[in-house]
Amino acid sequence: MTMNIDSLFKYADPIISEILNNALSDKEISAKEGIELYGADGINFHLIGLVADEIRRRRVGDTVSYVVNRNINFTNVCIKQCGFCAFSRDFREEEGYFLPTEEIVRRAKEAHQVGATEVCIQAGLPPDMKGDLYENICREIKKEIPNIHIHGFSPEEILYGADRSNTTIDEFLKRMKEAGVGTLPGTSAEILDQKLRDKISPGRISADNWEKVIKTAHKMGIKTTSTMMFGHLETIEHRVNHIVKLREIQKETGGFTEFVPLNFIHTEAPMYKHQLHEGIRQGGSGNDVLLTHAIARIMLNNSIDNLQMSWVKEGQKMSQLLLMWGANDFGGTLINESISTSAGSEYGQLLKPKEIRRMVREIKRTPAERDTEYNILKKFENGEEEEDKLDKIANASQFGSYVELVKINKFNYKNPRRK
Repeated sequence: MTMNIDSLFKYADPIISEILNNALSDKEISAKEGIELYGADGINFHLIGLVADEIRRRRVGDTVSYVVNRNINFTNVCIKQCGFCAFSRDFREEEGYFLPTEEIVRRAKEAHQVGATEVCIQAGLPPDMKGDLYENICREIKKEIPNIHIHGFSPEEILYGADRSNTTIDEFLKRMKEAGVGTLPGTSAEILDQKLRDKISPGRISADNWEKVIKTAHKMGIKTTSTMMFGHLETIEHRVNHIVKLREIQKETGGFTEFVPLNFIHTEAPMYKHQLHEGIRQGGSGNDVLLTHAIARIMLNNSIDNLQMSWVKEGQKMSQLLLMWGANDFGGTLINESISTSAGSEYGQLLKPKEIRRMVREIKRTPAERDTEYNILKKFENGEEEEDKLDKIANASQFGSYVELVKINKFNYKNPRRK
């Protein structure tokens, strides 16, 4: 593979060739060099994909992993008004819902019964939330399903929980770990540039506090994912600086399990729908998405092994392409996915394991089920198959959809300030 790439370098721009040769030699690629890669076109563009794929092969091999999980977004009521979020509802609006803890547990048990090893729990930030809500959710899930992994509560939620509990981030994370949290999603990162954050999500967790929560979690043995939302108002410099920041954190803590580039879903996002900012884009183009994944793989080489793409945002066929541009993980089955769906994503709420395995095999790679921390549970080699309980489910509607959820009266959000 490397020899085939080498033979193409003579046709490439000398600067691009040098950067890519350094990448193949496992040298660290700087922010300046990352910006240079983003400007590639023609043969240079394709070479970046080839090099990212080769680095992926060397780092993690030809296995494509996935996790059987369920997303439980237990409320869409939120005190923040982020310009990219079409999921949240102000507490005065209709369509606000709040799942009681017993319903969250029921959904976790339902997922476990069809093979889920993980529940991913994230939600809005409801006003007047009790400080021990997140802990109680975890304790009740663990009481009923001790062996399920709770991947839950973004840095934004951890900060909010600490604030509602009138305690420190450190103390609150200790309590969450004791309650049963296994890992945190590294969402609410968007772009780690404060000036840009003040535009797209004023009042949301600061870049400094996001980093503080992440580093604190890592230091107490709670691993996290890492993410970047792109394709809105950010510049290429914003993106590569964000990736460099994640790389620096990983060098210090080693606590990131994966990196996930997240394409901006513009359709229902308030800042696009109402054109709140000049120059707002409709997410990344196909070329941009490919480059972003490939450059992330190249820049994060030697630091974050796993690069996950989002099939919910990109669709299944683009996801197959991304697996040839540096990605090695298909993400989760999700079962219920409300946040991207409410923003206008067209790619569904459930992807069955057998469908993931089929798509992986179509590009001549080996599918494998993993757990949340990337331990391989089962490889499906030589066309081997087994019937999964989740494969018997007709479609995601059997678990309920976001559209249906907001209409269920018993889950309507009750504002505690109203008499």
